[in-house]
Amino acid sequence: MNYEVLRFIWWVLVGVLLIGFAIMDGHDMGVGTLSPFVGKTDLERRAAINSVAPHWDGNQVWFITAGGAVFAAWPLVYAASFSMLYIAILAVLWTIFLRAPAFEYRAKIDNPKWKSTWDWVLFVGSAVPPILFGVAFGNLFLGIPFHYDDTMRLVSDASSPVAGFLALLSPFSILCGLVAFCMITAHGGIYLTLRTEGEMQERARKYAAVFSLLTIVLFAIGGVFIAHMNGYVATQLDPNGASDPMLKTVSLIHGGWLTNYEHYPVTLLIPVVAFGALFLSAMTNFALKKSGLAFIFSGIGIAGIILTAGVSLFPFVLPSSSSPVSSLTMWDATSSEYTLAAMLIAAVIFTPIVLTYTSWVYKIMRGKLTTAKIKENSQAYY
Repeated sequence: MNYEVLRFIWWVLVGVLLIGFAIMDGHDMGVGTLSPFVGKTDLERRAAINSVAPHWDGNQVWFITAGGAVFAAWPLVYAASFSMLYIAILAVLWTIFLRAPAFEYRAKIDNPKWKSTWDWVLFVGSAVPPILFGVAFGNLFLGIPFHYDDTMRLVSDASSPVAGFLALLSPFSILCGLVAFCMITAHGGIYLTLRTEGEMQERARKYAAVFSLLTIVLFAIGGVFIAHMNGYVATQLDPNGASDPMLKTVSLIHGGWLTNYEHYPVTLLIPVVAFGALFLSAMTNFALKKSGLAFIFSGIGIAGIILTAGVSLFPFVLPSSSSPVSSLTMWDATSSEYTLAAMLIAAVIFTPIVLTYTSWVYKIMRGKLTTAKIKENSQAYY
């Protein structure tokens, strides 16, 4: 297996980890976002929270593994992103940190104000990360202000860290944040319809339908934005060459992010599948009341949205807005061939193990969570 193939495999695997994180951790973030609205009583909110409480922290493994994979497979990307996006990454991490005490502390004191406070803390810790992740993805299309000097030293072109963070909040990146928020919230709403009954289930079904349709509309608007913005096209790029981003040439072309769809028309199926799956998830959940099937379609829709972004950016991983030639791609920002091969062996061994125990946990915890069940077994739930 040569260097080029290994590089492509790890581009795919990092994408799989991001998709896994969005689907698996996404549904419990969606539940946390909707729980104050779907649950009208304390018992209903407890039912919503306990539908994801046994496994929400296990789903964080996808995020941690994705970060580790980027560190090991794309060290230049890891260094540049953590340096240039330091405040944004801290904002993501601190909001995610809020979720642990919200789950654990809510039931410690039987006081309505105490519980309500932690419900809203869980809301913030669940609603904000998808928005920030979406904003980050949006800025990949716009580029991050950095460059490499003659000694390959990474240099930020933002006037200050705060200014750099504020510059991330452009109309297009905020749109991407809303797309991520809506698709994750819809996914969580569908999961709640799968795990609950009665009036609470119907409220979750309505929220899921609304956010599914919003995702479709906003995703379409995002496509119009991308079609009319400047995109990068790399030339003189050797897939088997050294990991030196300064060896290529990069051109800025109007509509450049659609180039891959022109060269490989089959990739147009990815956004088509994304739109179709999102629509089917809304219809099967709301009209047909088939929540299990809707959850599958929702997962396919999420995967389609992320893959659409990945194919549009390919081969770029972290474009530079101030120095296009400094942009990092999957061909020139990777670790050594030996490192990628060793990582692949570890992935082949451990990935099936992770998928097996994850499937087992969800099988054990399946079934409806009703308010009556929570009330009868109050000590067994949060």
